[in-house]
Amino acid sequence: MAPATFEFENAFNAFPRGTLITTDQGVCAIEDLRPGMKVVTQERGPQEVVWIGSMMMVPHAPVADPAQVRMTRVSPDRFGLSRPAGDLMVGPGARLLHFPDVLRDDDVRGQVYTPFTEFTDGDTVFEITPPGSIEVFHLCLAQHATIYAQGMPVETFHPGYYLQDNMGPEKLALFLSLFPHIGELRDFGLLAHPRMTLHALTRLNAA
Repeated sequence: MAPATFEFENAFNAFPRGTLITTDQGVCAIEDLRPGMKVVTQERGPQEVVWIGSMMMVPHAPVADPAQVRMTRVSPDRFGLSRPAGDLMVGPGARLLHFPDVLRDDDVRGQVYTPFTEFTDGDTVFEITPPGSIEVFHLCLAQHATIYAQGMPVETFHPGYYLQDNMGPEKLALFLSLFPHIGELRDFGLLAHPRMTLHALTRLNAA
């Protein structure tokens, strides 16, 4: 049991049941992954899953932020051939790794994570409210990395660098207790790539 807050729920609400994750043995539905299995990462090749979390999203439950009970649907080939391969549904905690035009001169550090919700255009990427409860998942590797969900590069779970700023010591201890492989917040390590909103990228382009 945990508080129904943004910080807690984003540890679980990235991928709905049925999302296909690329492993070293082929694709596997997110609900069939188990710790010890290896998923393919962009940065380090196959890496072992060390933690998988799941929760039930209840679309019509009273929440402070309605976005936390909506899913984002991405049409096939929206970001290029087989990107994604078939319809991709993701939850509020999912972030896409992409190469924005403003950073293309930096082929090493030019990739950033941005929430899928920011790409909503009402045509090929749009938000939907599921008609009923839906099980969603997220996963951790020993090091934060980019994995592939139906051909799309997405990040594994990482709480970010400033979680303690939004939590008191008791709530932070409860959060960390959800991750048996983690002793303290810094054990999550470094982000594989920066996180940036599209608004921040637009401002950077205008500077």
